Amino acid sequence: MDSDDAALLRRVGTGDRRAFDVLYARHAPWLVLRLRRRCRDPELAQELLQETFLTVWRAAAGYREDGAVTGWLWAVASRRLIDAHRRIAARPSTVGSVAPEAVSAWSPSAEDEALAGSYDAALERALHRLSPELRAVLQATVLDGLTVRETAMLLGVPEGTVKTRAMRARRELREALS
Repeated sequence: MDSDDAALLRRVGTGDRRAFDVLYARHAPWLVLRLRRRCRDPELAQELLQETFLTVWRAAAGYREDGAVTGWLWAVASRRLIDAHRRIAARPSTVGSVAPEAVSAWSPSAEDEALAGSYDAALERALHRLSPELRAVLQATVLDGLTVRETAMLLGVPEGTVKTRAMRARRELREALS
């Protein structure tokens, strides 16, 4: 089956299991690698991969062909990753248990690790002073290469909010570095 990704996704939306299998075989390898770069736990990465493709199976009929399927898949996977992070952070702690931050399954992304050595100290401090919302937009648009629409879908905010946050983040970085 040599269909392009958008055609496969349309077929998945109609319940075509064979098209789903092809889409999975085509995209699961790179997707699980990217998920593993974002979290230390390989079992969690596999679980997130399965959750991602379960979401794809359920939501394929609603996919609009206004972006690359790979970007949409990564946006779905990123959302599952964020949800998992929230679940881990929300776990109640018991007396004598270790704080979630101490046993977190999260590590810096490969991009963060690679770029950490190339940033000078002033830029690194400026990035860390940004609010989490602004850093999330920079992460999605700059490091992950998502479009404004994909970033909006990933973060669950309107596209205009993504644009505003990106502009504010750039302005704050410029001011901090000047």
